[in-house]
Amino acid sequence: MINSMTGYGSAEGLVGQARVTVEVRTVNHRFFNSSIKLPSAFSAWEGEVREALRRHIARGHVSLSARIERAEESPIQIDESRFSAYVAQLKALGERHGLASELDLATVLKLPGVVVTGAPEEVGGSAAELVAIVDQAARALSQMRTEEGERLAQSIRERLDVIEYALGRIAERSPLRLAEQKARLERSVAELAGGVAVDPQRLAQEIAIIADRLDVSEELDRFKSHLQSFRDTLDDDGKEPVGKRLSFVLQEMLREANTTGSKANDAPILAEVVSVKEELERIREQVENLE
Repeated sequence: MINSMTGYGSAEGLVGQARVTVEVRTVNHRFFNSSIKLPSAFSAWEGEVREALRRHIARGHVSLSARIERAEESPIQIDESRFSAYVAQLKALGERHGLASELDLATVLKLPGVVVTGAPEEVGGSAAELVAIVDQAARALSQMRTEEGERLAQSIRERLDVIEYALGRIAERSPLRLAEQKARLERSVAELAGGVAVDPQRLAQEIAIIADRLDVSEELDRFKSHLQSFRDTLDDDGKEPVGKRLSFVLQEMLREANTTGSKANDAPILAEVVSVKEELERIREQVENLE
């Protein structure tokens, strides 16, 4: 299955009496890596939330945040005992260190735990209710990742066509290049011999050695095999992620391209190899974002 590792999904629902909004974002990563931010009321359920994400996402960096949407009529209270304790401690510190002891109301109200909108235990609900909302958000995320993955796959298929066409041109040029090399060697030997007879069998052996060293037919055959394997993987409608497999096949294609380039010793073939490697690099950038 072709899924992008980049996506976003959100969902809302009730956990106990509280309305909760869950947002999930993903970006590319070699493995499954999660960052989960839950309200303190739900902190004990982080494990269940992480397992819910694993059921939907095999690979990628996942960021999940959940927040409780407080009703407008939810009471806002000031913890006076905490307020008094802060004031007493601040005054004592000021006197001890010779600092100005002027305190204003706004400063103390910003301190942790002074203003409360209801204790965590007032939320109620269960882990199953929260996980149900996470599942909805993850399904929305998966839908977006699938759509983006198909767009990436289509772009990759177009680049594979460009590569295949370049390989065809290399295959057409290869025998011509060998014939040119053979003729060039024969001329060079004749010039160096200066009319002295040359053993034709020995010359044929040298030409055969050079031809074998310059022959790229095996590299092209393996490249075409990897190309077909890459296409088959892209078209695989199974449920398993294919990003890692595509990365491996891509490395094999790049290896064959490098070998072909090193053996070419021919400007037209080298130009085609450069074009192929440019397309492989563009594909690599896209494959890195596939799950």
